[in-house]
Amino acid sequence: MPLINRLDTRSADFDSALTRLLAYDASQDESIESTVRDILHDVQTRGDAAVLDYTARFDRVQAGSLTALEIPRSDCQAALAGLPADRRAALEAAAERVRRYHEHQRAQTWTYTEPDGTMLGQQITPLDRVGLYVPGGKAAYPSSVLMNAIPAKVAGVPELIMVTPTPGGTRNPMVLAAAALGGVDRIFAIGGAQAVGALAYGTQTLPAVDKIVGPGNAYVAAAKRRVFGTVGIDMIAGPSEILIVADGSTPAEWLAVDLFSQAEHDELAQAILLCPDEAYLNAVRDAIERLLPQQPRADILRVSLANRGALIHTTGLEQACSLVNRIAPEHLELSVRDPQAILPLIRHAGAIFMGAYSSESLGDYCAGPNHVLPTARTARFSSPLGVYDFQKRSSLIQVSATGAQTLGRIAVTLATSEGLHAHAASAALRLNDPA
Repeated sequence: MPLINRLDTRSADFDSALTRLLAYDASQDESIESTVRDILHDVQTRGDAAVLDYTARFDRVQAGSLTALEIPRSDCQAALAGLPADRRAALEAAAERVRRYHEHQRAQTWTYTEPDGTMLGQQITPLDRVGLYVPGGKAAYPSSVLMNAIPAKVAGVPELIMVTPTPGGTRNPMVLAAAALGGVDRIFAIGGAQAVGALAYGTQTLPAVDKIVGPGNAYVAAAKRRVFGTVGIDMIAGPSEILIVADGSTPAEWLAVDLFSQAEHDELAQAILLCPDEAYLNAVRDAIERLLPQQPRADILRVSLANRGALIHTTGLEQACSLVNRIAPEHLELSVRDPQAILPLIRHAGAIFMGAYSSESLGDYCAGPNHVLPTARTARFSSPLGVYDFQKRSSLIQVSATGAQTLGRIAVTLATSEGLHAHAASAALRLNDPA
């Protein structure tokens, strides 16, 4: 098995080879779907009691009530105060940068008035209550707390409820500290599909939310998929992806490690490099071979790079950008001398990192833009998580008496053509001269 796949756009079988490389089976595991369906039904039926039963079974945490599993905000403040100075400073710096970036996304209510006095517009309001799922145990990511909580608070969400499992009763202090910095209002030490069900349907203790955001395992993803419609969700994320367009001006070692940065997530992650310079592709390949054994997650990297990674030789940067739009990656690095020159050619990417110093890992933690990004080619039609995901738009229509004469006649004609006579009558009643 090769260390990493090599493709060339000049090859006759390139299109089929790329299609195979990009293929990802997103079909659901029937056993997971069946288990999640039963858990959600149980939580919807029994509420607190069901959540407590599953928490005892899966997380080995016994509690007499769901109230006993609520983590006081004072514990989050204490976790923040107890962090080593360097970790606290890093977390606070990241939180401030994420907040400052997302404040630019806040939408405003607007209106305009027509000459006849009719006012039209759009009112922006935040969601009332949002649920944030945060993985627990080893897969605990405080950066994800910041990326999900801060945009919700910038949007003006008055109540943000976080759920996070604490296997064996172990709490992650960085996660709790991030919750304090992110402005989370309530935290419950529960997880899995049962926590998603509690957020979606509400229980005797935990109120139902309007939207659920945040990453989770296959059971959490299946649960979010099932409750969508009852509540909103952010997205169903697939394996992580990085696509790099290079012109050979960046040290090969830098890009080798950039490929590692996403491939190390899991065996299904994807890392691809596009470049018109074959000698440079060889240099990156050599750097991968030299540096990979030093990586703590080398076993995962080997599988990911061999199965879904690739170094692709293109005819030029313009062709590389065309391939970017075909692949529509989660993370895109434009590691070229003049990224601004090719940026107009890019239409589909979750986040675009421009220039040799803009490593994807900075975006994951502290650059400011959100790291919750569309995967599996969904960047063709969706966007990074942002303030706009926690705001709603309501249309404003205030028709003047004069405006009703013009609009009413239009509405009568169209409603009558559709056979909706009560609609026509409703508009006609407001006409000065119904005839």
